[in-house]
Amino acid sequence: MFKKTHIASAILMAVSCQFAYAQQEDNTSANAEKDDIEVIQVSGIRGSLNKGLNIKRQSFQVVDAIVAEDIGKFPDNNVVEALQRVTGIQVTDRGAGEVNTVSIRGLTDVTTTVNGRQVFTASGRNVALADIPAALLESVDVFKTRSASQVGSGIAGQIDIKTQRPFNFDGSKVVVSARGVYQDQAEEVDPILSALASNRWESGMGEFGALINLSYAETNYRDQNMAAGAMVPFMTLNPAAGFAPFERIFPSNGNVSESPIWEPGLENGLPYQSGSTLNINGVPTEYYLSRDAVFSNDLTGKRERPAANLSLQWRPNSDSQYTFEAFYNGYRNESFNSLSFTFVDWWGNVDTQNPPTTFDGTNIIKERYVDAPYGFNSGDLNVSKTDSYVFALGGEWTINDNFNLSSEIYYQDSQYETEFLAMRSDRVAYGLNVDFNDKDGIPALEYVDNPDTPANEADLTDTSQWNVAQLYDNGGNRKGDSLTFTLDGELFVDRLGFDEIGFGIKYDSKGSSEASRESKFLVETLGQPFSSLDAGLAAVNEDFFDGKANWPSSWVAPSGHYIQANRGYFRELYGIESESLVLEKTFDVDEKAYSAYIQGNFSSTLFGRDIDGQVGLRYENAKIDMTFFDIDQNPTDVSFADNSSSAWLPSFVVRYHLSEDLLARAAYTQTIRRPEFSQLNSFIYYTEDVTDIGYGTANGGNPSIKPVESKNYDLTLEWYFAEASSLYGTLFKRDIEGFVYGSNRIIQYQGPDATEPEDYILTQPNNSSNGTLDGLELGLVYFPDNLPDWLMGAGIQASATLLDSKQDLPKYNDVGELVGTDSRDMFGVSKSSYSTVLIYEREDFDMRLAYLWRDDFLNSYEAAQFANPLGIYRSPEQSLDFQVSYDVTEDLMVTFDGTNLTQETYQSYYEYPTTHNSNSALYSRTFALGVRYSF
Repeated sequence: MFKKTHIASAILMAVSCQFAYAQQEDNTSANAEKDDIEVIQVSGIRGSLNKGLNIKRQSFQVVDAIVAEDIGKFPDNNVVEALQRVTGIQVTDRGAGEVNTVSIRGLTDVTTTVNGRQVFTASGRNVALADIPAALLESVDVFKTRSASQVGSGIAGQIDIKTQRPFNFDGSKVVVSARGVYQDQAEEVDPILSALASNRWESGMGEFGALINLSYAETNYRDQNMAAGAMVPFMTLNPAAGFAPFERIFPSNGNVSESPIWEPGLENGLPYQSGSTLNINGVPTEYYLSRDAVFSNDLTGKRERPAANLSLQWRPNSDSQYTFEAFYNGYRNESFNSLSFTFVDWWGNVDTQNPPTTFDGTNIIKERYVDAPYGFNSGDLNVSKTDSYVFALGGEWTINDNFNLSSEIYYQDSQYETEFLAMRSDRVAYGLNVDFNDKDGIPALEYVDNPDTPANEADLTDTSQWNVAQLYDNGGNRKGDSLTFTLDGELFVDRLGFDEIGFGIKYDSKGSSEASRESKFLVETLGQPFSSLDAGLAAVNEDFFDGKANWPSSWVAPSGHYIQANRGYFRELYGIESESLVLEKTFDVDEKAYSAYIQGNFSSTLFGRDIDGQVGLRYENAKIDMTFFDIDQNPTDVSFADNSSSAWLPSFVVRYHLSEDLLARAAYTQTIRRPEFSQLNSFIYYTEDVTDIGYGTANGGNPSIKPVESKNYDLTLEWYFAEASSLYGTLFKRDIEGFVYGSNRIIQYQGPDATEPEDYILTQPNNSSNGTLDGLELGLVYFPDNLPDWLMGAGIQASATLLDSKQDLPKYNDVGELVGTDSRDMFGVSKSSYSTVLIYEREDFDMRLAYLWRDDFLNSYEAAQFANPLGIYRSPEQSLDFQVSYDVTEDLMVTFDGTNLTQETYQSYYEYPTTHNSNSALYSRTFALGVRYSF
């Protein structure tokens, strides 16, 4: 806790450490660590916020920081959850008991470093940030601009995670903590355990330090969602000639002379106003829009994350220091998804006396009866694991009073393995009633019993009503490793207006590969009753959607756990050949990257006020040698390709000290994003014309993709008006060129069965989209000093982010010709978001209540084969979280916290939220009780 007796010392520490923080942020931590400055631990919420503001204030870059409130006490369950309260940060992809994805100012291309080292997971370029346990962290810095000394990738920004080191402490330190986390949907209590042991000592060879930090987190989770499927057109009850009442209208139809009848994949979908028509044999014909299916998922699983960090430091004398670090993080996950899926697009036995109900003023069906619908239940088991290692050895040397040098070599290896088993059971039911938007976007479904048979068809748990259908047996692995060397120097000068010159080089050799398998079946479906197999195959869920929907609460699906335990039997039953279980490599990539930079720090006065800043230039070059294997069409076919790129990345930051507490900052920087290796696949896959539309389709990667480039402008005003209090705002702009987006063109290709070349529309990723992002960030941290005694220690941390984005998307006609562009909001960008955290800290007690909200945003595009709008939007999201801790003694602390207290329903929709609802999801609330002991 931040105790009263420590306030004076804390203020002195904050002032004396500001210069050390600034140097740390500018990659000169060597000097800070060499100075034998006593480190005073300032704990508690106010102390950690004060440290974060000092980092922000003293850095040249635009940066926000989170500092652990005490050793081993980061403020949330994982790093991603902790970051959501940082100004400009938005999180998404909530599920499996946590949030997973971080965006900075709406952009998800974030580069993550650990102690300044660029790290990755498996074959990708970025790390799975949620896999890094919060218990291992000392602080997290979010850089929204970049100095030349930092890696140039990540157009959104860079997140640098700092772990503990032994020289951070005066002497020995031991911290152990344990938490039990209750997930209310899973109805499980999960452990989160961590331990830290550190010591430093003098010897005849200098000073040594050793630290080990261990963490283990386990999560049992349950996620539930339901969805109304894509929209397609139907005849009305007064159909065109050659059609049945309420018949589904496909784009092409043999009864229609002019085809296609309608164009799927329109940006805004087919018109949905009442009375809208399609041309059927020259006759304008009214139509309905309705859904092709409805479905629900009940996902349960267990996830484990072991992690360890070893740090050894040696300072043989005052002019040199060496550090060896080993970092490991693991991931284990076994999830079972029980899927219930039914088509609702059949037009047989239509009851013309009971027409469907539409939304007022539209042709969109809200409620209808479906006769004899086909449906299936699927039990899907996914088992995956990741093991990632980083080993680093570095040194820091003071060559003389004006010259420091540091160097590091580090190796990392990361492997991801996954297996997927799924079995379907299917049936044709008697009938059902469906309401695609029963209440606030949540659909409703009710099966109807056949009055002429004894079977209770509304009982979805009865195995005798289901047949055993397909089995899916897939797997894969992804691997990545790299060896990196860095050399950095700083020269203290007094020439040409510069105080310090920094320079450095970096070499990185990275290899990535992926392999997969998809079983080939002798028998694709058993076609026998579910009840004829062992009873252990049946998995029945309960209390689906927690009573919040008019939907079946239970259904039976094949148990993925049972199939896995008996997979040899089921593989033999389906005739899966052993040869198909062998992983086949899909690509093998080697990348060599070089970079060099030079930067200078300057300071002067302007109108009697201090002005300082940093100017730099970074050069990056990468060459990729790629081998791709065509496992889908011709396993013996191998393609070789290469991709090279280079970039000059200038940076300029200037700070003007308007007063002792008022600071203005302006920055211009450039950043890049290199393409993912899978996007560079040189193979093209062809699908023949089977509907006589005059051309086939083809898709593939593009080895010629270039990096996305961003020019970044930032202007800030920051007022540090009291200790641990600040008001700040930032205007920013991102001008982004070369977003990777699917582009079309017509090509000639002669297939194996063709007598001559034929036309194909080829879809490939290309740097065909540009965009701009403008925004305003506002932030406040405030602890008033003039409150009544009982309120002393109360404070607020608040932030808001306003964004305006535009992305130009290329448009192509039906023969692959570019005909123009559409301007849309950028994917993943909410126009507004904010967070408010109420804080109360009093002697041995502290408390935090946090509310977060973000506006809706364009999440993705639907497959271009339906009648609904392409854009899938996520509805506004909010969360209410609570944390409290109490110091029982000076060394013993207990904590309690809860997340998602209001148990929000997370939803999505197609462009128009009232009529075009899509998915609704229910996630767990969590409640955690913990204890932490240090000595």
